[in-house]
Amino acid sequence: MKKLGIVTSGGDAPGMNAAVRALVRLSVWNNLEVIGFLRGWEGIIKNNFITLDARAVSGILHLGGTILKTSRCLEFKTREGLEKAAKNIEEDGLDGLIVIGGEGSVRGAYELSKLTDVKIAVLPASIDNDVYGTDETIGFDTAVNTALTEINKIRDTAISHERTFIVEVMGRKRGFLAVEVGLTAGAEVILVPEVEYSEKAVLETIRRNASIGKSSSIIVIAEGAGKTTSLAEAIEKNVGVEVRVSVLGYVQRGGSPTARSRYLASIFAAKAIELLLDGKSGIVVEVQKGEVTSISLEESCSNEKPLNIELLRLAEKLAI
Repeated sequence: MKKLGIVTSGGDAPGMNAAVRALVRLSVWNNLEVIGFLRGWEGIIKNNFITLDARAVSGILHLGGTILKTSRCLEFKTREGLEKAAKNIEEDGLDGLIVIGGEGSVRGAYELSKLTDVKIAVLPASIDNDVYGTDETIGFDTAVNTALTEINKIRDTAISHERTFIVEVMGRKRGFLAVEVGLTAGAEVILVPEVEYSEKAVLETIRRNASIGKSSSIIVIAEGAGKTTSLAEAIEKNVGVEVRVSVLGYVQRGGSPTARSRYLASIFAAKAIELLLDGKSGIVVEVQKGEVTSISLEESCSNEKPLNIELLRLAEKLAI
């Protein structure tokens, strides 16, 4: 192993820069040449990259986003795009490629691995925490804390004005973020895409809260779970309480990564470099029950990470 490529792809997540920094400095420590592809898979297809050394990654540990930039690349989903990418990383003389990204990036890396002998490893980084095989992804803890900070402020207003607030967090397909945010924020109701909710049951919860003296409530809903405006209208019409909707949006993607996100970025990077130097390929670095290990790209792509439904039940019990 003499030359390594790094790419950040898909949605950005806090801690990606920490991962880039760790990968570059560990590569330098092991006498590896490093290049960073710009704007995700698009950068590999267009062979647009920069050379990275220890000084190039100074001062980025605390920054959100990614200095390598990222993008959604439709061309990479085509056979032609994959072949261009495979051809470029081989002509660039790469021995290894490390991809930093979420579930979609894992799938992209798996498809690319079928067309090249360049060793490929993935560092799971996503605020959705939906990568199969790892208990946690880089950036998830930061996104939870960002959303929690905002909901704490919203709770103050909800109590002061005796209102119900519906807070929409990210999660078009998965509800990991909504569950952890809702549980830690003390939400009265948590709604996720994996569990079809009953509008009648939500109304009954808000109605029951009012009957026992709760004059305000917080409903946390993942964006893919349903229409927040329709739910708000139904609550106002049928329960008679004032409702406001707050969509947190892209604020959850940004911000300085928490200590946890930086920690995962560092230990994932160390494991990835170790595995590639040992000749391993086609892998996703993961943390399971505190141990940093890895699984194959194929296994990660072939399975869906289960949502812990018990956390929803716990949140319900704590919200009485």
